[in-house]
Amino acid sequence: MSREFLRFVAVGAVAAAANIGSRMLFGAWLGYLPSIVLAFFVGLSTAFLLNRWWVFARSGKHWANEATWFTAVNLFGLLQTVCISLLLARYLLPALGQRSGVDTTAHAIGVLAPIATSYLGHKYLSFRKQ
Repeated sequence: MSREFLRFVAVGAVAAAANIGSRMLFGAWLGYLPSIVLAFFVGLSTAFLLNRWWVFARSGKHWANEATWFTAVNLFGLLQTVCISLLLARYLLPALGQRSGVDTTAHAIGVLAPIATSYLGHKYLSFRKQ
């Protein structure tokens, strides 16, 4: 495994914690799905800043261009996260007998799901050298 990938995973862990923690906070006022979506943007902002600063070499592109690609890659990741989270929370985990912590367990697994696709998307689209 490359140092870059390990750093990406570390940044992902920090961003995932920001995502899941903010989802729990938003959940005090909003439903599950709106909380997941808003938390996605907290995690997205955290991940963009840390990946740009610490993980990937400077691309030579304007930060707004990087941010556009970063957002596009992560919107695909959001789709993966939402689908997996809802499938697990509404169907699979209850069918397996889990009654407490279902939303948090499902969301944590959903957030982890797009690691590989996100890494490749950011390496070859968001932060690719010009």
